[in-house]
Amino acid sequence: MTTATTPPNIDLTASPVELTRQLVDVPSQSHQEQALADALETALTRLAAEVGGSVGMTVDRLGNTLVARTNRNLPSRVVLAGHIDTVPPADNLPSFKGPDADGNDCLHGLGTVDMKSGDAVYLHAFATLATAEELVHDLTLILYEGEEVASRFNGLLHVAEAHPEWLTGDIALLGEPSGAMIEAGCQGTLRVRVTAHGTRAHSARAWLGDNAAHKLGPVISRIAEYQPRQVDIDDCVYREGLNVVHLESGVATNTLPDEAWMFVNFRFAPDRSEDEALAHTWQVLGVGTPDEPAEGFSLEIDDIAPGALPGLHQVAAATLVTATGGNVRAKYGWTDVARFSSLGVPAVNFGPGDPGLCHTPQENCPVEMIETVSAQLISYLTTPTGAPE
Repeated sequence: MTTATTPPNIDLTASPVELTRQLVDVPSQSHQEQALADALETALTRLAAEVGGSVGMTVDRLGNTLVARTNRNLPSRVVLAGHIDTVPPADNLPSFKGPDADGNDCLHGLGTVDMKSGDAVYLHAFATLATAEELVHDLTLILYEGEEVASRFNGLLHVAEAHPEWLTGDIALLGEPSGAMIEAGCQGTLRVRVTAHGTRAHSARAWLGDNAAHKLGPVISRIAEYQPRQVDIDDCVYREGLNVVHLESGVATNTLPDEAWMFVNFRFAPDRSEDEALAHTWQVLGVGTPDEPAEGFSLEIDDIAPGALPGLHQVAAATLVTATGGNVRAKYGWTDVARFSSLGVPAVNFGPGDPGLCHTPQENCPVEMIETVSAQLISYLTTPTGAPE
């Protein structure tokens, strides 16, 4: 007989720092998010019952992804989104408070940076402002599963496919760690496999063979000599990069290889479409396209994801920039803001934590940074759009 377990208690009235600790202390490694999702659903459903029909709050669930919304007929809607899964633990659970190497008061533990502190800030804002008179935007809170693994498991993707109307808004904020700055948009990424084909032969009789590894040499040289662009969009500078990221060849130490292959990764600025980025990649590599490869080569697309424009010219985004004191920079890595961008919703990354600590055993987030992001977010959500600085 299976005994039902009571979900851990998540106190939405707690401070953002305490709420971070509560979220961290419920393990939620990718594919194991149910306990935390159950606890969050219980807390949000309880909140919806407490506020009654005054805000028309709804709570929906798809798998282990939760979507809570206020419906106060305010003139605009802000989406607050964050993933609840983490990478596997590395002896960094449960959480604890203590100084970091520089003596700053920090919360340590798995997910304190990536990205349960961001989730806590967004949860706190949603719970605090749902019925507040000063709230100027309706809110959508999305807490989703499966971000740290393959895209097909991503809860935000599943919502976009099954219920795209749940993601509508005037702007979306993603709680990815950004050092308490706005990291606007994101770069696109593509990965292609370039394979050179030759003829195997004994190295003592090399004239009888055709060394596939040597065929890759000119292609690698072109990549090494490539001068990437720096692109300024909305005063955010995106730095492109084209690089060999994996390389394999070889049969034996006395044998010419008949095959050599490599992965080439192109991180492209969001002013390029996927098709434009691919066309540029094929041009640089100089060995044709998958449909018409150069003799002795084959090419295939291994992965591709579009970038997201920063959208800082949007009025709602400009108000956020003001609330954060103008601390804005480009996002170089790919994040789920691209999913919102593809739906026509401008999106930015905004959360506490040093992204350099993501996935490390030393993961920790300064208490002051959590409090700062929380204060700036609440200021933004309660400042009329277009108000003077």
